[in-house]
Amino acid sequence: MKAIISHDIDHITVTEHLLRDTIVPKYIARIHIELLLGKISTREYILRWSEFFKNKWQNIDELITFNNIKGVPSSFFIAVDKGIGLNYSNEAALVWIEQMKCRSCEIGVHGMSFDNVVDVRSERDAFVKLSGLTNAGMRMHYVKRNDESLKYFSEAGYKYDSTIHAFENPYKIGSMWEFPFQIMDGWVLEGGKRWQSINLEQAKEETKKLIDKAHQHNLSYLGIDFHDRYFSESFRSWLDWYTWLVDHLIENKIEFVNFDSAIKELEKSKITT
Repeated sequence: MKAIISHDIDHITVTEHLLRDTIVPKYIARIHIELLLGKISTREYILRWSEFFKNKWQNIDELITFNNIKGVPSSFFIAVDKGIGLNYSNEAALVWIEQMKCRSCEIGVHGMSFDNVVDVRSERDAFVKLSGLTNAGMRMHYVKRNDESLKYFSEAGYKYDSTIHAFENPYKIGSMWEFPFQIMDGWVLEGGKRWQSINLEQAKEETKKLIDKAHQHNLSYLGIDFHDRYFSESFRSWLDWYTWLVDHLIENKIEFVNFDSAIKELEKSKITT
């Protein structure tokens, strides 16, 4: 089994949310709940306010640097349209697309459209126009989909998708590869709530169970989704969980690949068999 780690970019700045959605008041409520429940330290609480006033709600560069040191190919999904709790502009997205391209990252669409093939195709076309990347994949924001969504993604021209949460091996929908994923940071650390509800050691144990389940299902690829926002000392449990997870996979001799490399392996396997 190999691991594919990818990162959804949901936020870039604080100001992109002001007067546009309810993210800021929810954020303020969350940090107070987590502090009162003892899930975060006073230092984390102070650092979250520090990032707030610095207008910095992304940690893309820091995450790429860590991944490079550990030998993890960096794969990001970035939006070109707005959605629930996601409000950055295409101009802001382009700044990071160019930086990610310079650092040899794999870049796909963090999609908003899923229930209309015309809208799905329009969103992909907007990404191609903005980024110049014609052979990209996607993952839906909040992993939204309906029964026809995967077909729409394929018809729109996406190379791959990783929206499905399931313990299944990759499979093809038309000419598109679907890569189900099994582990998401928030689903582990939040435990079904809107704030951190378990501690680091509990998160590690839950994650080990998910990895064991992936082995039991004989998965070729373990899909992991970690949001760059949480690669920060202000989210210490999340940061420590991610760094532990990468080291845990290395210790268990699980190789890291990106979607493009996995597709090449899958296509080669089809030819040889």
